[in-house]
Amino acid sequence: MKRNLIIQSSLTGLDIALLEDDKLVEFHQDVANQEYMVGDIYLGRVKKILPGLNACFIDIGHEKNAFLHYHDLGPDILNFNEFTQKAINSKSVGEDISEFKRHPEIDKNGSIQDVLKADEPIVVQIVKEPISTKGHRLTSQITLTGRFFVLIPFSNGLSVSKRIHEPHEKKRLQNVFQKIKPENFGLIIRTAAENQELRLLERDFYHVYGKWQEIVRNLSQNKLKLLGEENKAMSILREMLNDTFDSIIVDNKQTYNQLYQYLEKISPDSKNILKLNSDIVPLFEQYKIDRQIKSLFGKIVNFGKGSYLVIEHTEAMTVIDINSGTKTAKETDREENVLHVNMEAAEEIARQLRLRDIGGLIIVDFIDMRSAENQRLLLEHMKNQMKKDKTKHVCLPLSKFGLMEITRERVRPVVDLASHETCPVCRGTGQVKPTTLIIDDIEHSLNFICSELKIRYIVLKVHPFIASYLKRGLLSKRLQWVMKYKSWISVITSANMHLLDYKFLDRKGRDILEEY
Repeated sequence: MKRNLIIQSSLTGLDIALLEDDKLVEFHQDVANQEYMVGDIYLGRVKKILPGLNACFIDIGHEKNAFLHYHDLGPDILNFNEFTQKAINSKSVGEDISEFKRHPEIDKNGSIQDVLKADEPIVVQIVKEPISTKGHRLTSQITLTGRFFVLIPFSNGLSVSKRIHEPHEKKRLQNVFQKIKPENFGLIIRTAAENQELRLLERDFYHVYGKWQEIVRNLSQNKLKLLGEENKAMSILREMLNDTFDSIIVDNKQTYNQLYQYLEKISPDSKNILKLNSDIVPLFEQYKIDRQIKSLFGKIVNFGKGSYLVIEHTEAMTVIDINSGTKTAKETDREENVLHVNMEAAEEIARQLRLRDIGGLIIVDFIDMRSAENQRLLLEHMKNQMKKDKTKHVCLPLSKFGLMEITRERVRPVVDLASHETCPVCRGTGQVKPTTLIIDDIEHSLNFICSELKIRYIVLKVHPFIASYLKRGLLSKRLQWVMKYKSWISVITSANMHLLDYKFLDRKGRDILEEY
């Protein structure tokens, strides 16, 4: 599979597209100067305890207070809270916590008022962006993510990803990280660490440990923002970069330099796939990404041979309906054809969930199938397609009504790009002038150009139907205008123009009415 990461700069920031075999599968926007990204770490302050919800609101400097539930405190919250108080008060606490005297873990079924008090400072990390009327969702179990592992302060666990199956490789990684990890730090070894060289693992560890040092420095200075996540492009590289990438193409020198330095830290061998595009044609146009965005982000998404999805977002869930578009000629072929359409729909749905970053509850109304075996095959196919999605998800079997329930972790609002354009004729009002007045409008403008602007050579560009009317007959309307206004008037056609649209051009092809 060919995989390319295309990063195009825009007025608002960066547009990032992930292509698999030239098909758009993920789209992200990194808005310039945007604060409060997922993964950012703040020194917050408890504003209000909510015993009924076993949660609290935390002030992190945003207009809406963020939400922290008891189950998101983490078992070692008492250790982190004590460390935070010492760092703020003494200003002399270092990053070495190997001698820190640990508190026992909090009760899993405890109450938040027994752990936190109003106006108490607390270190928190953003895990979900604001969605609808809700503020940020927080956790106080701080995790520092690298390419090959996750570092957890005030924890002593060492675990390996379940996707690493080889026992010898698991043992090797455990031995490597057991030697380099400091006391009172936990580690989760990620799948990307499998079969990696020791120098790369160590390089990544010290890069992530540097983040912890930055947190401690900012904490001792009582700063609000303790650590900011890398920009969206760097986060994607950290999470997805592997040997399957063919190229990373950018069109901005500053972005190129930032990514080059970042790749030098996390994967020096991958620097050669980073390319700077200097072509005047925009990247998204070169790789036909703009066209895919227009066709894939609408309410109706076409796939296969005439089939299409209808995607509806509501407050509670996202609903997807599958339509075959055509009926089968033979009733005996119906079950086989329906299975084929449903299989194609499953592939497109998996793509759409990643592309739009749809989270929460998703209900898919597949076309009804009688065969239990076909229903099983569809479920397996859906699960296989969703394996490419790194976001946590669950697919349930089809119900009696042919509905499949999918849950997908919601981290940020759904990507919703405008796939419609303002009508060039009505300008979005939904109303146009009567078609019978189009000739009068043209002559009114022509009178202004000839009488007021004194222009004697005019090219009138119109829809073919209008041109045909203007040139019809021996004494055509065009010829009447030539004699009336004593100007040369040439009529040209354009099939791209609306029936009621027209332009007056000068000798150089410039729009006369816009120029004057």
